[in-house]
Amino acid sequence: MGSMKVAVYHRNDDIRLEERERPSISNGELLVRVEASGICGSDVMEWYRQPQAPLVLGHEISGIVESVGEGVTDFAVGDRVCTTHHVPCGNCRDCRRGSQHVCETLHRTRFDPGGFSEFVRLPEINVRLGTFKLPNDVSFVQASFVEPLACVIRGQRLASVGVDSDDSVLVLGSGISGILHLQWAGSRGIKRLFAADVHPYRMEMATRFSAQRVFDARDPIVDAVRDANNGRLVDRVVICTGADAAFAQALRLVAPGGSILVFATPAPGRNADLPLNDLWKRGISLVFSYAGPPTEMRQALDAIATREIDVDGMVSHRLSLAETGQGFQLTANAGESLKVIVEPHRLHPRR
Repeated sequence: MGSMKVAVYHRNDDIRLEERERPSISNGELLVRVEASGICGSDVMEWYRQPQAPLVLGHEISGIVESVGEGVTDFAVGDRVCTTHHVPCGNCRDCRRGSQHVCETLHRTRFDPGGFSEFVRLPEINVRLGTFKLPNDVSFVQASFVEPLACVIRGQRLASVGVDSDDSVLVLGSGISGILHLQWAGSRGIKRLFAADVHPYRMEMATRFSAQRVFDARDPIVDAVRDANNGRLVDRVVICTGADAAFAQALRLVAPGGSILVFATPAPGRNADLPLNDLWKRGISLVFSYAGPPTEMRQALDAIATREIDVDGMVSHRLSLAETGQGFQLTANAGESLKVIVEPHRLHPRR
């Protein structure tokens, strides 16, 4: 099958370029040449990733079908595709109830290796349920946003964001997930969109991408939020940061009858003190979301193809595979970067 280069994760400041054999494929599988692989915020959560290290990360990918396993009829060599690593079975009790995030199959499925490599093997279930052909006018970089946008779409659906266009939405954390949340809520007709962050660059990005008002999360912002929102607290609060203070802040900012979507989470062992009586009296819903099932993947691809969501403007860096370590540092530092894309077959970065 030949060899390929991979970027192996040991920790955020230790990403090693290595050479391995290309994966061989079996019946029902695909080998995909990776053209774009986004670095996710979850990739740089060391409490999450280091226990599994060393490994090849990367789950936001797009590419070209390099070879096709026996029995595959929906894809051919040369097809441009995007795919997802976590695929629910669709048949178990949890899937039938709409709780795909706790499907055991979803938590077992993954690429071989990860997307920070020149080629990946897609298992049969990923090919069958989680891989999609790209429209001709969707670039590989654009397609690498399909998986993260699908996660956003699912989370907002669970939290009832956009059910009432008169709702107000506040996103805590204006990194890549936060900006996608702002854009998706705006595309659903939400007019009162707010964001909070601690970094000036990301606050500026939130303003650029739909936020009506952006707050400095280091400040007490309850009164400022009320002033910006016609004297009310916020109907839907979306937590897109693992910062310890974010959950307590969300509790202070959510309006009666509202919901808090926990999209990002602190490390294990970091527990919140819940004012249960207050939540009960005010009718607050706590919603947790993980992954983006195939239905949301299709919806995300459609939204990107129709330019309903601007993903091009979110790309701050495009790096070669050899520069994956630099990309991890940019993402982990959460400074003047938004979306970092690794292009494994690019010799040099574009910018």
